[in-house]
Amino acid sequence: MAVTEAPPVARPPAAASRTGAAAVTAGLVLLVAALAVVDITQGTADVGPGQVLKALTGQADPGDASVVIASRLPRMTAGILVGLVLGIAGAVLQAVSRNVLASPDTLAVNAGSYLALGLVGATGVSLPLLTSSGVAFAGGLAAAAVVLALSGLDTGTVRLVLAGTALALGLNSVTEGLLLLFPQQTEGLYQWNQGSIGQNGFDGVLQMLPVALVGLAGLLLVARRVDALALGDDAARGLGVPVRATRVTVVVLAALLSAAAVTLAGPIGFVGLCAPALVRPLARRFRGFVRARAALPVAGLAGAALVLGSDVLLRSLVPADTAVAVPTGIVTSLVGAVFLVGTALRLKDTVGADAPDRLRIPSRTAFLVTVGALAAAVVGITVAGVLLGDSKLLLGDVANWVQGRAGQTVSFVLDTRVPRVLAALCAGAALALAGTLVQAVTRNPLAEPGVLGVSGGAALGAVLLVTTVPTAGSWGVAGAAFGGAALASAIVFGLSARGGYRHNRLVLVGIGMAAGSTALISLLIVLTDPFNATKALTWLSGSTYGRTTADVLPVALVLALGLAVAFARRTELDLVSLDEDTPRLLGLELPRARLGFLVTGVLLAATAVASAGTIGFVGLVAPHAARALVGRRHGRVLPVAVLLGAALVCTADLIGRTVIAPAQLGAGLMTAVIGTPYFLHLLVRGRKAA
Repeated sequence: MAVTEAPPVARPPAAASRTGAAAVTAGLVLLVAALAVVDITQGTADVGPGQVLKALTGQADPGDASVVIASRLPRMTAGILVGLVLGIAGAVLQAVSRNVLASPDTLAVNAGSYLALGLVGATGVSLPLLTSSGVAFAGGLAAAAVVLALSGLDTGTVRLVLAGTALALGLNSVTEGLLLLFPQQTEGLYQWNQGSIGQNGFDGVLQMLPVALVGLAGLLLVARRVDALALGDDAARGLGVPVRATRVTVVVLAALLSAAAVTLAGPIGFVGLCAPALVRPLARRFRGFVRARAALPVAGLAGAALVLGSDVLLRSLVPADTAVAVPTGIVTSLVGAVFLVGTALRLKDTVGADAPDRLRIPSRTAFLVTVGALAAAVVGITVAGVLLGDSKLLLGDVANWVQGRAGQTVSFVLDTRVPRVLAALCAGAALALAGTLVQAVTRNPLAEPGVLGVSGGAALGAVLLVTTVPTAGSWGVAGAAFGGAALASAIVFGLSARGGYRHNRLVLVGIGMAAGSTALISLLIVLTDPFNATKALTWLSGSTYGRTTADVLPVALVLALGLAVAFARRTELDLVSLDEDTPRLLGLELPRARLGFLVTGVLLAATAVASAGTIGFVGLVAPHAARALVGRRHGRVLPVAVLLGAALVCTADLIGRTVIAPAQLGAGLMTAVIGTPYFLHLLVRGRKAA
């Protein structure tokens, strides 16, 4: 029987492809122009297209002309410029890293710029716009260099996003600490961090335009090398392209573009992530967009359309007087969160996670010594937490208080301090246990409860109540936080259910949910009054201030329940953390086991956040350190991780309320300061082992 080959798939001729690419480019230009016209007509003043045209031709009333020339046109121009540079920066970063989720956001460029400007603002020094751009550039470039150097270029999607997300969390925590410590010097910095294209005249646009042109010109000059890198490192070297130098050059130029955008409008989130994704299908259809010199400008146009479209959408849906206070970056962040979730659902979910820690089984004596030492440390830290603070006590004071014979002053101090210490201990232990379960299920030592969107959902619920019902008590805030965490986890689990809650999809959906929650939190804080905003920021910093014994009971009960479940199912936890095949061969139903452990982790994290606010990195650091100390068997990891988590949060709370007493820093800020360096250490180890 004769076998005939299938006819080749017809490809459009080169001329047709170029014509189609030109048509698409022209269409994008027209779209940007149309959005620009609509954007100019929107605002609090009633200035329609006719008045705009008259203002541009010098025939309008002085009032209308002033509104158009001083505010509307600069806003529109800033939107186009910011969208262009961010779209191009994201496209070129994705090209050189060969990672579809690389962008100024996921590489922590915006977080680095935010911290750098926050450090300058805390000193009270007022810098010119160009100097501020240089500061933002240095901070953003340093953050991107850390993420790329430690997680690795051309690395897996989840690893890169986890690295950028965790580093951004640490940097933003430090910046928020500066905002709380120096409220007058950093006034307005939080609103600026949400990203707004509103301008007062053309001065900012004109000063940032040369910076953007330098970055764009540099990228176009190295465009051929970027095309060669798309073929692979070996192929690029064969063509004589210096791979490392090209990547470094591209990252520097992309950071320069991002710094120009950040200086002009603040961090406009996720434009650099979404704009290249909109262009990518065009490159598969039209060969004219395959090369970087053509693809980069088109990505820039898509970014400009995204920024202007977000601004137009915001002003169309929200009353004009309210829209003025809502930064455009909040809308683009919500769009980016939806994009992240959509990407996770479309992404082929590979089973492979990071390689597990080296199997090491210390002796039983070593395990018992470790547990004993940690238990003694927890006791010592607890005693120190009770005795130390803005007023120092003695053990005799505590003994008298227990017996009901203490004086009024001592009783007041201990009545407020003891519940704080207990809340820190229970919250730290619960977060560590939740992190152990999450890392076992995802088989990723860089995962933690925050990546499942649980912490973000809890924070959103609490901030929603704080900003809408200022008189709500601690139990009300805790209930709202728990409700937000439950809703967020239900959405994440529902979207990740296909395929049995596997690791890539679960993590990316969780990060998308966390990004969306952060955007909504920013919206609530920006719209509320300064008093409620300060309360919300304090709660978000992970403070145990004002906690009572009643606030501690829920997290203590859930912690006891979680420990009982985890110890009873420790063998299943060991199997789930191994691979896909071994548990099935032993008759374990993986999806059901994963869901059970994830639900337990959600309950633990939700109650911990409800009792002590947002505290990051504990669920990352404690389980990993426990495995390093006692091996990978969860019968030993669980008690060690719980003790480490309790000690870490209690220590952070103690430092936060004593180092600058009577002022205080939230425990969440202190754990971020401790956890970020440890996270970088994990990335260094991961790079060396790879």
